[in-house]
Amino acid sequence: MAMEAISGPAKGRILVRNIGLLLSGDLAAPILEADAILIEDGRILAIGRGAELAARGPVDSTIDAHGGAVSPGLVDSHVHPVLGDWTPRQNQMGWVESCLNGGITTMISAGEVHSPGRPRDIIGLKAHAIFAQRSFHNLRPAGVKVLAGAPVLEKGMVESDFAELAAAGVTLLGEVGLGTVKAGYEAREMVAWARKYGIQSTIHTGGPSVPGSGYIDRDTVLEADADIIGHINGGHTSLSEAHVCELCERSTRAIEIVHNGNERVAIAAVQAARDLDVLHRVILGTDSPAGSGVQPLGILRMISLLSSIGGIPAAQAIALATGNTARIRNLDSGLIEPGRAADLVFLDRAQHSAGRGLLHSIELGDIPGIGGVMIDGTMRCGRSRNTPPAERVPEVLGH
Repeated sequence: MAMEAISGPAKGRILVRNIGLLLSGDLAAPILEADAILIEDGRILAIGRGAELAARGPVDSTIDAHGGAVSPGLVDSHVHPVLGDWTPRQNQMGWVESCLNGGITTMISAGEVHSPGRPRDIIGLKAHAIFAQRSFHNLRPAGVKVLAGAPVLEKGMVESDFAELAAAGVTLLGEVGLGTVKAGYEAREMVAWARKYGIQSTIHTGGPSVPGSGYIDRDTVLEADADIIGHINGGHTSLSEAHVCELCERSTRAIEIVHNGNERVAIAAVQAARDLDVLHRVILGTDSPAGSGVQPLGILRMISLLSSIGGIPAAQAIALATGNTARIRNLDSGLIEPGRAADLVFLDRAQHSAGRGLLHSIELGDIPGIGGVMIDGTMRCGRSRNTPPAERVPEVLGH
């Protein structure tokens, strides 16, 4: 399975032209009035009309979108990696690369909890988190950005442990509730320490998912006050719809909806967020690998579900998995705007969909076809082997 040491973004200029629909990733303005993107050294330099951007000077290569759509790379806000592109949960190789074929360009760890023999002592859990952070920073599976190193809270941790983790480069906490710390008052103190040192926290919500995890109810979520309400629709077992909707209203934190959860409650949560005018707090994840398997198209399926049944316009549903997550997770990708990393997905209506176009097909419940995925200005895959075939696919024209 392809693994790549970090060598920096693609060098040179790339012009992406003939874009039929440019999706910004911005919930407030999800469609851009432009048909071209100019990329330089792996970052978006400019957005506009093809003729105008071409007039800026020579480029090293051109990509013709042939009228298809382009969106920011999708972000999976909730995964459980272990080492490289292997998952012991399913004893599967290549799961990250398979998700690349589902449009995923960035994955964010909610804890490396499936690691065989995962250490529970304080020294061991810190070492484990630092190892995971370094490992995935130095070597990307299939080029995908995996932000890992998320220690699970255990009893006995003190403030200096969080300072040490932050100094070593750890920026995430694993799901609160997967370790021995389950009470709201205990978690609240540790979450505050983590926040003090710039470490973002996520709390498990709902019934237990793996041995050792616990039931985390509405009151515990509110008391712990973690930065992200992890899988608010359960992973797998959800709180009641009433309690989930109450969390959307009473908490000010991010609302994470996952594929590996209760679909009915997912719809209730996104509609509650919409009705409360807090859709900007909603982010999407898969919670994979899990007992239900690896879901390479999990984010695409969530976009389709929330749009077709939840009533969220397709362009905004895509923003939940791109710009929303980027802002809440402090990423330099996820939005198509100058200065951002050139992480892009080339997509279109799946062949023979009943939809009139890409967005209409999603709103009818179909997933789109992916014709290519770019990370930091480098094309990482062409026509996806996992999605249905896209009607139009990009063509790399070269120099």
